[in-house]
Amino acid sequence: MQKTDWIEIGKTEDLIRELSAHGFIKEYILQEKKVLLSYVDGKFGAIYSRCNHMGGPLAKGRIHDGHVECPWHYWQFDLKTGQAKSPTQEPLASSGGCLPSYPLKIENGNLLIHLQNETERVRPSYNPMQDVAREPKRAPGRLRVLGLSTTAMDPQHPRYSTSEDLLKSTLQKAQDELHVETKFLALSDLKFRHCEGFYSKSEKACTWPCSITKMDPADEMIQVYEALVHWADVVLVGTPIRWGAASSLYYKMAERLNSVQNQITLRDRVLIQNKVAAFIITGGQDNIQAVAGQMLTFFGELGFMAPAFPFVAHSLGWSSEDMEKNMDTVQQSQYLREQSFELVERAVQLAQKFVNTQQAAEL
Repeated sequence: MQKTDWIEIGKTEDLIRELSAHGFIKEYILQEKKVLLSYVDGKFGAIYSRCNHMGGPLAKGRIHDGHVECPWHYWQFDLKTGQAKSPTQEPLASSGGCLPSYPLKIENGNLLIHLQNETERVRPSYNPMQDVAREPKRAPGRLRVLGLSTTAMDPQHPRYSTSEDLLKSTLQKAQDELHVETKFLALSDLKFRHCEGFYSKSEKACTWPCSITKMDPADEMIQVYEALVHWADVVLVGTPIRWGAASSLYYKMAERLNSVQNQITLRDRVLIQNKVAAFIITGGQDNIQAVAGQMLTFFGELGFMAPAFPFVAHSLGWSSEDMEKNMDTVQQSQYLREQSFELVERAVQLAQKFVNTQQAAEL
């Protein structure tokens, strides 16, 4: 097709009929440009047909109050101007920028478009916390051990948690005797949204950092991303056993970590390297090995290595589910505390080997 200032798309009556059959929006490829043509409130509109955020197909979206909503992450764009609608009024909110729009006119019953006179694209911007997206590089200094508790807890009515107790006491002893830097992070203290299944729509819709974090400055999953990807050399995860599985908070976190693992499959980019993960698993029920097996597999898929004998566990078993006795047993058990410390000691020794190897390679 020869390029001209104005090109004919088609007869307006035919286009209206065609657009109405597709939810009043449809993608047209005109002179190699992907254009989203719309017909809303008796008027045509034309903007670039791919979302400003991750290139989602706007033609598969829905119309809301003169805007098209991207089917991937719900960004909304004005169907005539391409201007993004802010998802929130908070001052740190991300901005969807602006998509190119195209002038239209009707002559002799035909709709024409001026492709060369498109408006300028304004790229999206994200909340200032996105420093987590930086390239992972270990900062110099002592080995760093993160204790990650996945026990669900009501902050207004805190209770005793066996796995969290062992985790905290182990971190303190590691700091005192192994001279490592430690940090404790409880998922129950963080406000973060559930994974919303963007990967199920398209693998490219699952981004790093997670699209939820990129768009929502209030999403505190960023603390987990920062700790796992950038800060820790060793991650010690504590979980109770809930109906033969890890806690619901653990799985809520795990689903949101798909954004880390997906970088491997999409970009051959391994964000987590030369890091060690180990586990403390306690509960009134049994099924310890199944819980440990899932956690080892999952953290291995993220890039973590495991030390020999990678978990410490305690359970009274299914037929001895006396929870008060279970709590007393853990509180009074010097053996469990010794085993937990030896676990973190093995993890630290392995992590130190990784650090030494890396430092030698950099010389």
